[in-house]
Amino acid sequence: MSDESALECPCEVPIKMMGRDTPDFRATARALVEKHAGEVADDAVKAALSRNGRFVSVTVTITATSREQLDTIYREVTAHEDILMAL
Repeated sequence: MSDESALECPCEVPIKMMGRDTPDFRATARALVEKHAGEVADDAVKAALSRNGRFVSVTVTITATSREQLDTIYREVTAHEDILMAL
């Protein structure tokens, strides 16, 4: 197996984070991504509630500039206590 990534940057990448639907979750998820990707447009952020309304998924689509940038974002997102899962 090759270590080379099939990812060619710059490219559009959706970063999906799931957590409890609290008043701050959407802003927290967006801020975690923007810290490394810069400001994103409002239409690049989508949210969807779970069927029971207790959880929410937030997808922030960014223009990734490198694999390292994505790795850094995913490390920070998955380490945050409010993020239950990231894809």
